[in-house]
Amino acid sequence: MAHLLTPGPAALAQHMIRMRLALMRNSLRGDSASNLYIGVSLGLILAFATIAVAVLWPAYLPLTLAVWLSGWIFGPIFIGGGNEALRPEYFSMLPAAPGRIAAALLAGAFAGPAPAVNLIALLSLPVYGWRFGPVGVLVGLAAAVITLITMVMISRVIVALIGLFLRSRTTAAAAGIVTGTAIALCSNGWAPAVALGGADTAAWSRVLVRVLPSGWGVAAVEAPWPLALAILVANAGVIALLLAAWAGLLSRRVVSAARGGVPPRRGAPRPFPATSGARVAAAKELRAWWRDLVRIQLLATAFSYALVTPLLLLTIDSWIMIPFTGLIAIVMAAASSANLYGADGTALWLTLMTPGAERADVRGRQLAWLLIVGPAAVVLSLAGTLVSGQTWAWPWVLGLLPALLGGGAGIIVLLAVTSLVPGTDPHKRGGNPLSTGADEAAQSGLAWLVLVAVPATALPTAGAILLHPWAGIATGVLTGALSAWGLGKIACRRLENHGIDLLNLMKHGPAPQPDKPTTADLPLHHRIGVTISYTIAWLPLFPQGLVPMIMKIFGVENPGWFLALHLPPIWQWPTIIFMIALGLLMYGYAILIPMRLSSSSPATTR
Repeated sequence: MAHLLTPGPAALAQHMIRMRLALMRNSLRGDSASNLYIGVSLGLILAFATIAVAVLWPAYLPLTLAVWLSGWIFGPIFIGGGNEALRPEYFSMLPAAPGRIAAALLAGAFAGPAPAVNLIALLSLPVYGWRFGPVGVLVGLAAAVITLITMVMISRVIVALIGLFLRSRTTAAAAGIVTGTAIALCSNGWAPAVALGGADTAAWSRVLVRVLPSGWGVAAVEAPWPLALAILVANAGVIALLLAAWAGLLSRRVVSAARGGVPPRRGAPRPFPATSGARVAAAKELRAWWRDLVRIQLLATAFSYALVTPLLLLTIDSWIMIPFTGLIAIVMAAASSANLYGADGTALWLTLMTPGAERADVRGRQLAWLLIVGPAAVVLSLAGTLVSGQTWAWPWVLGLLPALLGGGAGIIVLLAVTSLVPGTDPHKRGGNPLSTGADEAAQSGLAWLVLVAVPATALPTAGAILLHPWAGIATGVLTGALSAWGLGKIACRRLENHGIDLLNLMKHGPAPQPDKPTTADLPLHHRIGVTISYTIAWLPLFPQGLVPMIMKIFGVENPGWFLALHLPPIWQWPTIIFMIALGLLMYGYAILIPMRLSSSSPATTR
């Protein structure tokens, strides 16, 4: 009877595609729709740019396609396990073989904008094949389809591996280290390339043709047709192997999903006896940091980024960032901790049911975060300054360290109760323990806000250091203490007055507000402008503005990749001022345009 109730392979694939499209269609509301439209627009620009590379700079096509492949490889790690829409656990009761379910899920994976955009980019293969005649075009078309399937299959296998094996603190930390290192390479990977003396990019491109799956299509286009056919057949065989591996991984994942990705209880830290009040909350929070794989991954990402970023600059003999390794770690750790209550799910009801526990809970979370981040940041800051020999950095390190610690401890609890992003309860995360189910765009926006807000709390300290190098130490301690105490007090009051609202938000999600204007209501050019501004405004403000300004003030003569320092002296300060103003204007545009929309749009029904 089971075979009569189970649809055939084609029908099952159609059902998966329809479910995937229905989920995507029903989620296209408000900022989610805006983010999708803008993301597709930017993806199309990059796709047509890839085709332009095939026409104008064909030697770099394998390198360009390798970038697309890296997106499919690292994307699941960056967004916490791939953010699957159709989870295998949903279909564990179907009386169908794992291979059939895997094939159907693969068909559902293609029902989205990302594969369609990537397919347009892969049309660069037949465009490149035009140089080799009609046979090259046909081989390029076949290679484009096969390469797309290969990329998607690699991504699906990575998601399955994450869901199956990232069930311990060690593997979660390893995933965080990979993520932090990859982000650091994206921001400062130019330094090793410069240190290599300008390696021949065409040579690297030829290596990528032979090694990476993204280059097999180029190799097939360039080869004689019998060899090209053999390459395509071999690629199809790799797809079959990936599909079989994915089916096996899904079966094991569904069977082991009951564990929920929670490590054993043994070994939980006990830094102090839990007696009452904030200490109890801190002890509970420390255990959450110790047991929650998502928190472990995010913390490992923050510290690995802070360590790798200055080390990359050492390849060009630049030691200027080494003293600030601990400070970078503080800011990144705060950005990864900005959704504390959202990460706990509906466990907030335990706090709300205890009279007067709100203040102890907020203070306990602050204390636990300081105990986790503070000692490591202090060691990295002191050791980095000593090893680097940058004696001028001592006032900055000793002053900014307490200021940023206090600012981070205050900002994270304030945003946790004012900008909460609801997610899945930890015990309901299913077979993918690093997927919180939260809105990735909202969480990313919250992290970017922290990256700006935490350094802003240290601006008084920086000003005091500029006036007198050692006056900033007392200022840093004072501003850090005031930030932690004052912002924490605001968070306590917010939790006391709106705790029930936060619990409802976590249980049921945001209430529908059709009359409230959102970013999606902006005209298309403003939506694109706001997204681009949020994405790249940090570049002129920080690395091209504030950093060279500090280097000019202290007479550091290593120009590095700072544009202003490569110009004649007469143009350096105007360029620095222009970059800072450009970054501030971009942030102002991104913030004020939606605010103006909210204030000018009447809250009336259509």
